Parts: sequence; structure tokens; C-alpha cells
Amino acid sequence: MMKPILVTGAAGRVGAVGRTVAELLLSQGKAVRAMVRTEDERAQALRGLGAEVVVGNLLDLDSMHKAIAGCETMYFGMSVSDAYLAATVNAAAVAKHHSVKAFINMSQMTVSQMSITETTPSPQHKLHWLAEQALNWSGLPVVHVRPTVFLEGFFLPLTLDSVRESNLIRLPFGEGKTSPVAVEDVARVIAAVLANPQPHIGKIYHLTGPQSENMHFYAQEYSKALGRTITYQDIPVEPWRDALLKRGLAVHLVNHLATMGDLHRAGRYDRMSDDVRRLTAQEPLSVQAFVRNNAATFTASAKSA
Repeated sequence: MMKPILVTGAAGRVGAVGRTVAELLLSQGKAVRAMVRTEDERAQALRGLGAEVVVGNLLDLDSMHKAIAGCETMYFGMSVSDAYLAATVNAAAVAKHHSVKAFINMSQMTVSQMSITETTPSPQHKLHWLAEQALNWSGLPVVHVRPTVFLEGFFLPLTLDSVRESNLIRLPFGEGKTSPVAVEDVARVIAAVLANPQPHIGKIYHLTGPQSENMHFYAQEYSKALGRTITYQDIPVEPWRDALLKRGLAVHLVNHLATMGDLHRAGRYDRMSDDVRRLTAQEPLSVQAFVRNNAATFTASAKSA
């Protein structure tokens, strides 16, 4: 009998990494145990696709035993949270108890520029760095996956309103270059590693989009995709941070996003890797293609639809 592959965070919205990984594995005929936070329509949808669904909390010991027992391979991912390190160590401890043979860890590319003497002002970055250290110390067979900034998680929600309403991309990136990556590309890499993990154990993969350019370049890509002129407007980090707080975003998340703005301005996101193409034999999605795929969402009439 095929042992299931555990995918945490599987009930994320459509386009989230965990959910996309689960869908890819199921489409390949793999047995998937999908861990979700609550029993709702998203859990039912996963069952409809053929997944075994386990409801639980990454911070809860009993939940993790129920999720991991019987799995030899697992994907661990969690959204930005001040409990990120505790959840990682909890999952790792239970994974080691059950002799998991491959633990695929979702990290962040910024960690590659951090060390015991170098960090960033983002508490989340520090938690990711510490989580990688703890996983390495654990002796588990780990694969670290470090994507750069997400198109779906950053560019779509944080440029949507200004593009739709004013044909402007308003971000505090200065002239810094960046190489955003699509969730589907990250998920394809993770699914490929989960399907045959042993050659990847101990490796670190850095995942970027197909180009690293500044926001003026990407404004031109938005323009080509949408058929109207989109321009980039650089804004200071602090007013942007204040606006995010007014939108009701958690302080921990806002501090993380503000740090990303500062690091972009400093050129720290000017990174390129061919790991997506090398591991999936497919070129990563470009910003232009991503915006074209979401053109209706970036159009003013979509807001009232």
C-alpha cells in the first residue's frame, strides 16, 4: 500500500502553495494526506480530489502525531506568523519520532544572506533562519526550499488596487531589482521533490522568476499584459507601512513586509537561480504572463463585478 505524503497548509486559498502541491500530487496519482486547520468547504474539496484530510494545528502535539504517523515524506509550510518557530520545531520533533525519511521545508531566500552575526529587522526572517538551524540540528533528512517574493502573495494583493484604480504600481522598492516567482512554479518544484525525495536530501533550492529587474521594467510588463500604460511610483516605506496597518494587517506581518521594502531598496532581492527550470524542466512564469493571466482582476470593472 502506498504511504501518503503529508502536505501541511493544504486548505489555503486557490493558488496557495500547500493547496497547489496537494493538487499536483493527487493529479499524479500520489496518496496525499492533507493537513488543514478547520473542517470547511476547502477540506471537502480536497476530499473530492482524493486526499485524506486531517484537521489539526501545527502547534498542537496530538495534531501532529495524527498528521505524520504513517507518512515517510512530508512538506512543511506555514504562513507568516510569530509562532512560526514553535510550529516548525513541534512538527520536526514529531517527524523525527515517526522516522520521517524526507522533510521538505518551505523557507525564504533572504535566509541565504543571514548568519549567526547577520540578520534583518524582520522578526519573520529571524524565525525562518532559526527554523532552518533547528531542522539541521535535528538530524532529519531535510530539503530547504527558499523562494523569493511571491507574485500571488505580494504583487497581486499589494499592487492590485493602485493598478486597477490609477494605473500605478505603488511600492517602496526604489530602483532595486527583484525576481518574483509564481506559486505554481514553487509548488511544481516541491511536488517534484516530494515524488522522489532521496536525491534531494540535504540540498537547498533557491527559486526565482525568469528575470531580475527593477519596478520600471515590471511596469512595462504590466502595460504589455493589460494593454494600457502602467507606471511605477516609488513611495517611502513608513507611510506604506502605516497604510498596511490601517488595512488591518497584523503587526508581525506588516513589520515583515516593511523590511522587504527596505531590502528591495537596498538591492538585496536582486537574485537569480535556474533551480525552477532545472528541477521541473519548465521555465518559470514571467511577470507579464502572470499579469495577463489575472488581467480581469487588474481591471477597474472587476471591482464591481
